[in-house]
Amino acid sequence: MKSPYDIILRPVLTEKSYEAMNDRKYTFEVAVKAGKTEIKDAVEKIFDVKVEAVNTMRVEGKMKRQGRTMGRRPERKKAIVTLKKDSKGIEFFEGMAAEN
Repeated sequence: MKSPYDIILRPVLTEKSYEAMNDRKYTFEVAVKAGKTEIKDAVEKIFDVKVEAVNTMRVEGKMKRQGRTMGRRPERKKAIVTLKKDSKGIEFFEGMAAEN
């Protein structure tokens, strides 16, 4: 069994993810082979919150070139985690998003 820290790799901090925090949605980069239930369990264990839904998307690596050689950046997977109404927020993100 994988550790929750092997599934949740890092938070995604962009303008779009900051806006979604007001709706109790948090974005993480996760392991490519992780499923929605694994992601849900990992977030609940790490941050001690209640998860309502998990939406995932795979981001294919972009082609890059340096001189004549071509290569590809690694692919990754993002997960948008929606918390339940009665759940507390994730403390790591507190103060980052502007409250309306």
